[in-house]
Amino acid sequence: MSMTRTIGWLAATVLSLAAVGAQAQAAKAPEALIKEVSTDVLDAVKADKTIQGDIRKVIALVDQKVLPYVNFQRMTASAVGRYWKQATPDQQKRLQDEFKLLLVRTYSGALSQVSAEQTVELKPMRAAPTDNEVVVRTEIRGKGDPIQLDYRLEKAGASWKIYDVNVLGVWLVENYRNSFAQEIGANGIDGLIAKMAERNKSAAAGAKS
Repeated sequence: MSMTRTIGWLAATVLSLAAVGAQAQAAKAPEALIKEVSTDVLDAVKADKTIQGDIRKVIALVDQKVLPYVNFQRMTASAVGRYWKQATPDQQKRLQDEFKLLLVRTYSGALSQVSAEQTVELKPMRAAPTDNEVVVRTEIRGKGDPIQLDYRLEKAGASWKIYDVNVLGVWLVENYRNSFAQEIGANGIDGLIAKMAERNKSAAAGAKS
């Protein structure tokens, strides 16, 4: 199973948070939440193939329903690393906007590769009831070998929010942090913003062609 297809499962799980209200989240343990939303989105993608590859639909879902359940500011700040505090409020907003679009465009293309036979299985979780940050470990099962897909969640009030994902042994935020640090070191924070914007525009042009 390809990295692209696995990222599609990441997108699927995050997008499925749209189907879970804040009150329902508060009543569920983090592993139960991940299991439920993963199953929900698999059913949704199977039922509505128009979601797959439609960037406008994906962006609309993220803006309207997903962001309340994902700590996207923490994801962006962690990816930018120590440079985050050096960024102005305007730069921080632009970093979040471009990073979100970068991820959403990647997810949109990957969603088209989610297959009907795939399922998600939870692995044993090691956490104390008082923990405010946990890791939920899962495997994607279908054709071929099982694929590792893990989630870092934090407790925000009574609910849980995702702030990082491990795909095939690589934590998403940490992976971006390395490349972002190199770009900032060479061209500054504005250089990173410009690089992401350029990449997003190229992806948009490619989708239209």
